[in-house]
Amino acid sequence: MTVTVVCDVLGEENNGTSVASYNLIRYLKKQGHTVRVLCADQSKSGEENFFVVPNRSFGKFIDSIVRRVGVSLAKPDKEVIERALNGCDHVHVMMPLFLGTAAVEIARERDISITAGFHMQAENFTAHIKLSKVGFVNNLVYRYIYKRVYRYADGIHYPTEFIKDVFESRIGVSTDGYVISNGVNSCVKRRKTEKPEEFKDKIVILSTGRYSGEKSQDTLIKAVKRSKHRDAIQLIFAGQGTKEKQYKRLSKSLPVKPVFKLFERSEINNVLNYCDLYVHPAVAELEGIACLESIACGKLTIVSDSEKSATKNFAIDGKCIFRRRSAKDLARVIDYWIDRPTERAEYEEKYFNSAVAFDSDECMRKMEEMIKTANAGHSFKYSAFRAEAEAYAENAHTVAYSFRE
Repeated sequence: MTVTVVCDVLGEENNGTSVASYNLIRYLKKQGHTVRVLCADQSKSGEENFFVVPNRSFGKFIDSIVRRVGVSLAKPDKEVIERALNGCDHVHVMMPLFLGTAAVEIARERDISITAGFHMQAENFTAHIKLSKVGFVNNLVYRYIYKRVYRYADGIHYPTEFIKDVFESRIGVSTDGYVISNGVNSCVKRRKTEKPEEFKDKIVILSTGRYSGEKSQDTLIKAVKRSKHRDAIQLIFAGQGTKEKQYKRLSKSLPVKPVFKLFERSEINNVLNYCDLYVHPAVAELEGIACLESIACGKLTIVSDSEKSATKNFAIDGKCIFRRRSAKDLARVIDYWIDRPTERAEYEEKYFNSAVAFDSDECMRKMEEMIKTANAGHSFKYSAFRAEAEAYAENAHTVAYSFRE
């Protein structure tokens, strides 16, 4: 098959969406498919089977926010999109943003089968405009992206059952959904790694993710201030984002200065393996690839109980869960596990064994099957519809159907 993968967000593999995109692209190529990539990553211009559109600008202020989040936004170019879709068998849209929406419109005009990934919670957008706690605003976002993209998909990829349930309940529609984890790349694995010399006498706690309100890194900073082990805790925040200055100010009173850094892939694998605990404090998370990566390395992983986060389902049991946004409760859980190294080692094995379900190759095999099924179902659906319409037209001596809606 020739598959066009549409990526509104694509760049360095430092965010969950880019990681998921590249995992799918590489796997489909390995299986012998021709993969075209439609994106706004200017570094890919001129590369074979990459179709690059311009970046969208909303002015200096908003552009600076977007850059701090670590992404760039695509500006649809109809001519580039049409070239990317010429002669392709299937279109897979990673996100329901500007480029994805435009590609769906053209794919529909050309009667090309479509699948769409669900990689964006409403809160990922509304948190930046201080409206993430306003239910009806989040519902409007979900209904809008359903209307523009997902209602036209022959199959929808949900990374977790959690986000499938959330989306369907908000739009009031049962969708053609496939629950498939984005998986953990095979390069992320458990291995013996020594701590850097400066951290030898420290308890290293890692938290990975964009610095933003819904990721709730401030809760972890406040929790360490409350911990009885605060003098020995080295916090590492792997990521970047709009809240960096705020979090650095908040952490000034910590006895040990935290590390705020966007790590290269090889570096973060090392940090994952030498850290003592992994904490994922996010209150909105549709899957949490970073959390899965910590589990794949067999780390004791602590998560929040937020009803808007899927990561609570990865916890071995309640001992690894704290009350969302409660620094006091998170400090309690952190201290519990620091004080019990023997029990912690037992739980690390449990986490490591649970990671089998997130094997990247198996997850990508399921993604390929979804695309094949959607493509075949689309062809059957439309050919059957056309045959029925033609029979009706012949009998009634009139054309009464439109094949587009």
